Amino acid sequence: MVFPRSILITGCSSGIGQCAAYTLRARGYRVFATARHPADVARLHHDGFESLLLDLNDSATISSALDTVLQRTGGTLYALFNNGGYGLPAAVEDLRRDLIRAQFETNVFGWVELITLVIPVMRRQGYGRIIQNSSILGLTAMPFRGAYNASKFAIEGLTDTLRQELNGSGIDVALIEPGPILTKFRENSARVFQHAAIDQQHSPHRQRYEKMLARLAKPGPAIPFTLPPDAVVNKLIHALESRRPKARYYVTFPTHLFAFLRRILRARALDRILSRL
Repeated sequence: MVFPRSILITGCSSGIGQCAAYTLRARGYRVFATARHPADVARLHHDGFESLLLDLNDSATISSALDTVLQRTGGTLYALFNNGGYGLPAAVEDLRRDLIRAQFETNVFGWVELITLVIPVMRRQGYGRIIQNSSILGLTAMPFRGAYNASKFAIEGLTDTLRQELNGSGIDVALIEPGPILTKFRENSARVFQHAAIDQQHSPHRQRYEKMLARLAKPGPAIPFTLPPDAVVNKLIHALESRRPKARYYVTFPTHLFAFLRRILRARALDRILSRL
C-alpha cells in the first residue's frame, strides 16, 4: 500500500500557510494544518483538514501537536513547513526587551523547538524535508523592521547550519525567501504595533510611524511586484518533490533584485536604496 506523504504546516489560519494546506491536499498530501487559535483550528477542521492547535509560543502545544501527528501516521512524517510568525514594525531604538523576546519566541525559538522534535523522527525513517519560510528581510535589512529582520536573519543562519549538519542523513533542508506577498501580514503588523504600545508621541520617528500605519491600513498590494500566496507554494512544491531541492528559493522580483544588489554593492550604497523604500 502506498501512503500519502504527510506534512505538518504551522500558521495555517490564513495567507501562505492556508494556501499551502489547500494546494498540497489537492496534490494528494496528508496535510496536518495547525493554527494557534482554537477558532481557526475549528474552521480548518470544518473544511476537512486534520487540524491541530499549535502555538509556537507554547511548548506544550508544539509537543502535543506533533505527538498527535505521529500517532495518526504510525510514527512517520515526510515534511515540516515552518511558516507561522509575525512582524513587529518599529525602530530599533523604540524596542523594549520584551518586544524583541516575543518576536523571537514565535519566529525563531518555536521553529527551532519543533525542528528538534521532528529531526529524530526523520532520522529513524531515513528521509524527510524541512522547509523554512523566511523572507526577503532575511537577506537584506530594512528600516523599522529591526525585530523582524533579526528573527529572519537568525532563521537563515540556523537553517544553513542545519543543512550542513544533516548532510547525508536523508533529510533535506531548504529556505523560501518571499518578497511582497498578498496576505494579512501588513494588517497583522499594524495590530501588533498597536498592541506593543510603542511610545510614538515621544519617539523621534513619530512622523514616520504615522505614515507607516497609514500605509499598512491600505487594502490591496502595498508595493509593485506583489504576488499571491500561490507563488510561495509553487516553490514549496519544488522543495518537497525535487530529488535535489535548492538551498534557497527566491520569490518575487524584489527578492531576486536585492539578493543581486547585496552581492555587487557596498553596504552604504545598498543602505541608501533600502532606506528610500
